Amino acid sequence: MTREERPYVMVKEDKNLTGNARFEGFCIDLLKWIAGQVGFQYAIKLVPDHMYGVYDTKTEEWNGIVRELMEKRADLAVASMTINYARESVIDFTKPFMNLGIGILFKVPSGQPTRLFSFMNPLAIEIWLYVLAAYMLVSFTLFVMARFSPYEWNNPHPCLAESDVVENQFSVSNSFWFITGTFLRQGSGLNPKATSTRIVGGIWWFFTLIIISSYTANLAAFLTVERMITPIENVADLAEQTDIPYGTLEGGSTKTFFRDSKIGIYQKMWSFMESKTPTVFVQTYEEGIKRVLEGDFAFLMESTMLDYAVQRDCNLTQIGGLLDSKGYGIATPKGSPWRDKISLAILELQEKGVIQILYDKWWKNTGDVCNRDDKNKESKANALGVENIGGDHPENILWRFDCDLAGEPDVVISPPPPPPPPPSATVSRTTTL
Repeated sequence: MTREERPYVMVKEDKNLTGNARFEGFCIDLLKWIAGQVGFQYAIKLVPDHMYGVYDTKTEEWNGIVRELMEKRADLAVASMTINYARESVIDFTKPFMNLGIGILFKVPSGQPTRLFSFMNPLAIEIWLYVLAAYMLVSFTLFVMARFSPYEWNNPHPCLAESDVVENQFSVSNSFWFITGTFLRQGSGLNPKATSTRIVGGIWWFFTLIIISSYTANLAAFLTVERMITPIENVADLAEQTDIPYGTLEGGSTKTFFRDSKIGIYQKMWSFMESKTPTVFVQTYEEGIKRVLEGDFAFLMESTMLDYAVQRDCNLTQIGGLLDSKGYGIATPKGSPWRDKISLAILELQEKGVIQILYDKWWKNTGDVCNRDDKNKESKANALGVENIGGDHPENILWRFDCDLAGEPDVVISPPPPPPPPPSATVSRTTTL
């Protein structure tokens, strides 16, 4: 007895095949090896209700493969059938031929879109506010200290030694201009002369050195490394939110795990799944994977099937680690004489590496494996494209447009410069001499 489930048991497309030749997959190959080791003949049949076997607390009855074995309509079941306490109490299992756990299947998050002010991403909004506050404070401090210091007052007419007029180069506008120029590493043509104003300028230079260096270093990472938006990172994140629904396979051991769990977080997840409308329980793994690909759905499934799905679709990924640890085993009716013999055969196949060879054959060596290199994607920087620095372009275009408008009145309104005066006689005589 078995159930159709890729890549464990699959029905071939050739309609002319009959009997055991109709089936292929990991479990079919494993069954051939075990039959050769133990020495028995077999006929493969699919379970009528397409269920592995779950105990219904309302009817107090089992369904699926478990019921078929309990009523001895099959001698053994070879499928991706999880060993658990409830099933073990009514049927027998061999030694596990594969170890696994429950994982979270999710759609690969999309890259962060380029926004208008994406150049501000390297620093948090709080840092930008602190920089703005420091800019205003230092500008006013420089203005006030320059007013009180006699060394910042100068005679605007050096040729008139007795002039009663003095001026201060650090007006309000010049103070802001000096701070702006030094912040952008361009200078301003203004140089503080007093010790107090030089100390203020030096502190500001050191502050801008740290800020600009940190911004430049972080900007390189933001522009060259692909960053993904991941709404959930582990099972705790999944349990604490309600925007992304999640579910599991109907009539499987994963559903039983959440239903019977005594752990608070899993009980919370079971209450969410049980009350969700429409239902989050799917009839097949293919249906669950399809819902994940459609977006905003997390599928709780066994890790072996999860690995199989992820390796064949680059849009799928695993979130977090495994929720538990268990194994697949071959099921037999209670008291079956075949159980111990098959267990010994499984142990021998594991020691010889046959089961690993079969796993590689059906998981890794097929032609539909997704070709992606996650390590290179994470460790190597990507070349900059237009979309990476697109957030800077609108501001540059607007500033250029504003500058053109600001300069236009000078071009239109300003009169042409007067012609140079004719050379004087004095200049001529001096030139002649």
